[in-house]
This record gives sequence, C-alpha cells and structure tokens, in this order.
Amino acid sequence: MTSISDFIPQMQNWIREFSHDNQDIMKLVDQLQFQPDQAIKWGISLLGNGVGNMMNTTMSAVGSIASGLATFFISFSFACYILFQKEKLHLQVRKVIFAFIPKQKADAILNICSLTYRTFANFLAGQCLEAVILGMMFVITLSILKMPYALLIGILIAFTALVPIFGAFIGCAVGSFLIFMVNPKQAVLFIIVFLLLQQIEGNLIYPHVVGGSVGLPSIWVLAAVTIGGNLMGIIGMLIFIPLVSVFYTIFREFVYLRLKKQHIKRVTRTDVEEYAEEEIASSFIVPNEK
Repeated sequence: MTSISDFIPQMQNWIREFSHDNQDIMKLVDQLQFQPDQAIKWGISLLGNGVGNMMNTTMSAVGSIASGLATFFISFSFACYILFQKEKLHLQVRKVIFAFIPKQKADAILNICSLTYRTFANFLAGQCLEAVILGMMFVITLSILKMPYALLIGILIAFTALVPIFGAFIGCAVGSFLIFMVNPKQAVLFIIVFLLLQQIEGNLIYPHVVGGSVGLPSIWVLAAVTIGGNLMGIIGMLIFIPLVSVFYTIFREFVYLRLKKQHIKRVTRTDVEEYAEEEIASSFIVPNEK
C-alpha cells in the first residue's frame, strides 16, 4: 500500500509530462486517489463477512500443507534409500528382466531405459545450469543499470526459466510490474533489456549449455511443452520434452531400420535412392563373415 501511495503521484506527473498538461486528461488523472486507511477498513470488512469460509479454507490449507510435508519427507527418505542401494537394485532389476524376458527383448528394454536416463539427466542438468546463468545475467545487468529489485527479479527469472520457451516471459511480466510501480520509464527499459538478454541466451548460451542433449527438433519441443502443460501443468512442461525426445529417437531408429529392410538408402523431396546390388550383397555377407 505504501508503494501504491508513492506511485500514484509519480504516475500523475508522468502523464502530465506525456500529455503536455492536457486539462481534460489531467481532470481524470487527478481523480485517482489511494487512501491506505480506507483500504484497511475494506480489507477488515471483507474478512469479517467471509470469516466462516476463511476458517474452512484455512483448515483445509493447513491440512494440505501437513499432508504435503509428510509426503515430501517420505519421498525424500525413499529417494535416499534408492540412491544408497542403487548398485544392488540395478543388479536385481537386471536379473529379474533376464529371468522372465527373452535375452533379445531384455537387451532392447535395457537400452531404452539407458536412453531415457541419459536424456532426462542431460536435459534437467542443462536446463538448471542455463537458468542459473540467465538469472545471474539479469542480476548483474539490472544492478549496473541501477534498477530496483535486481536480485529479486533475477532469482524470479531463473526459476521461471526452468519452464522451456514460456517460462522466462512470466518472470518478465512480474518484473516489469514491480519496476513499473517504482519507475515506469525503467520498466520500459527493463523490457528492452529482457528481449536483448533473451536473444543472447537463446542463440548463444542455450545451444552450448543444453545443446543437442535432447536431440529434439524445435517444432516437437513446442508441441511437447504445449501438450505437457495442458495435461500436467508446469511439471508436464519439464517432463514431456525429454519424454518426447525418447520416443522420437526410438521411432527414428525404427524408421531407418525399416528403410534398410526395404533396401532404401536415402529419401529426398523428389526421389528415393535405393542401395546398389553390390551394397545389398555386402550388407548380407559381412555379418556372416564376422
């Protein structure tokens, strides 16, 4: 409320300068007033009218928080146990798979599990490192430009940048609002700085930090983020990119295997190139010699 009270006179002066002291506009602007006492009374009356619903909501929220904390500690303990026993569990899982599944299918399942682990690990590690770098860039840049809330906005953008494509823009919107409450001109400058740093991060830093660890074309990244967000929210945006990457890699290998069985060497937009007879013969002779 203090920030709003200080902001309204600044906004009025800014509009006066921008409109060249237009009387019609200033009559409307001068009517804008904010009284903290009235806001407090309104808040108290709102609480008084909805105190019953608020108590129910509060008890429900306390119960949800307690349940969430209990689930967190149980999950954390279980995760620590798995990490301490990972070698033993790995060996036991391999024994179970080879005991009940034919060896060829078991090898295929283990290869898919290994691919899934590498894809998820590389993506999450690269995404976290990229978010930290982007947040540090904003903290340093905003501090040099002497903008308010530099550390807060940098940390906020670092957290929201964990969500691919859309995340950083959420931090930009919140940061712009915070700076706008202090200085509207600096808010415009912040948006320009955000767009510049976002271009640097997207074209220079992200390809080197995350790079081809996911191995997924841009159109499928966008599709994975959209579908994951609709199904599971923010968690879905993070999970679906490496998940779709795993399916994409497996399907691509299956397609190339089918093309090889059809004796097709290369497919272009206008032509289909098949293997020569010598190449087909050698592809069948070499494995027998080995």
